[in-house]
Amino acid sequence: MLLKDIRDYQILFLGLFLVVGIGTRDWTLRPELIGVAIATSLATQWILSLVTGKEQMTNLRSALITSLGLSLLLRADHWTTMAIAAASAIASKFIFQVGDKHFFNPANFGIISALILTPDAWVSPGQWGEEWWYGLLFAGTGGMILQRVGRWDTTAAFLGSYSLLEAIRNLWLGWTWDVYWHRLMSGSLLLFALFMITDPRSIPNSRIGRVVWAVCIAGLTFILRNYFFVSTAVFWALFALAPLTILLDVLWVAPQFAWQEGDEGALYRRD
Repeated sequence: MLLKDIRDYQILFLGLFLVVGIGTRDWTLRPELIGVAIATSLATQWILSLVTGKEQMTNLRSALITSLGLSLLLRADHWTTMAIAAASAIASKFIFQVGDKHFFNPANFGIISALILTPDAWVSPGQWGEEWWYGLLFAGTGGMILQRVGRWDTTAAFLGSYSLLEAIRNLWLGWTWDVYWHRLMSGSLLLFALFMITDPRSIPNSRIGRVVWAVCIAGLTFILRNYFFVSTAVFWALFALAPLTILLDVLWVAPQFAWQEGDEGALYRRD
């Protein structure tokens, strides 16, 4: 039986990634922290929906997706850190809005909040290693979702721009191409490009806006990683440039993405 909403596939795939990561990468994840992330995200979504009336209380899919994303990417020593990350992630959707659209990616906002506000949070960009089959898994599952929501342009612009910048730098420094591929063959980079930067509810509405936005994020990621040696550059770049969505939506007006459940899957408006 096919799932009716594409977000159900996101939940399924993110859950699968957790199982694969724990089973094949020897992650030392604490189950109670995953439980805290899920419970806090769902409770915060329900409470804020009830208080503000801005979102349907019964639609908790987005909160579950956010909690799974946090469980995949964020590591912490104490349950309070994960609770802070989850609560701030969901709250950002209700607080940072223009019209009825939030412009911060919730999971990314939660990660940055935990890194700033707590002493024991960290992110491990290299946790997936560089084995090729992880890339195939992410590309296959992410491609299925992007095909349905129509956001391939964002992933292509980000990966294309970042790959080009790294290639130019590699040529300039006279390094061999195995160094170049080593820097690009990262499961975490693909996970970010396919599942985080493509969140249709927080990125620019127009295609040209999304391309410009993704290229800017790729450029800032390149600078932070290579000149400031920030290992978590992609997350800081997305956080810093998220408000740019507001300007790009004004410059290039397009219909706003909207989820609707139907018999044939999640329907949406797009340019």
